[in-house]
Amino acid sequence: MKNKHVGFLIVGISVILGLIVTLFNVGMKKIVTQSCSHGSTCTMYDTISSQTYLSIAIAGIIFVIGLFLIFAKENVIIKTRTVKEKKKSINLKGLDKTEQEVVKILQAENGAIFQKDLMERLGIGKVGITRLIDKLEAKQLVERKRRGMNNIVVLKQ
Repeated sequence: MKNKHVGFLIVGISVILGLIVTLFNVGMKKIVTQSCSHGSTCTMYDTISSQTYLSIAIAGIIFVIGLFLIFAKENVIIKTRTVKEKKKSINLKGLDKTEQEVVKILQAENGAIFQKDLMERLGIGKVGITRLIDKLEAKQLVERKRRGMNNIVVLKQ
């Protein structure tokens, strides 16, 4: 639905709401006139008028929102262009055998793996894998991301 159509719908609803409030107000005044013996000094008249003003104010706000939607400009669509990043090749020169193996494993795993899984694949202990990843982080090839009690080793691209 377009904004203009929704605006007309909301204006219609607010007009109907205003009519209902008016009819309710007339009915309440008839009931109070018949039941209250104090005449025009009865406190029920004050209650009816305050409720009526509040209801009409709400209907008025809804009416203004409807008018805004009728006269507002249509939705503006902004086209976005996605640019595919070229994966830069990682220079494996200057890396020792285990460092190269880590990079190859990360490439095979779409760039991320749990540190514990990497440790099991390489057959290295906790201290050894920590030192290895520290070296690769210093060379800005990988980074560690904390996930709860685990680390994920992510290949930087």
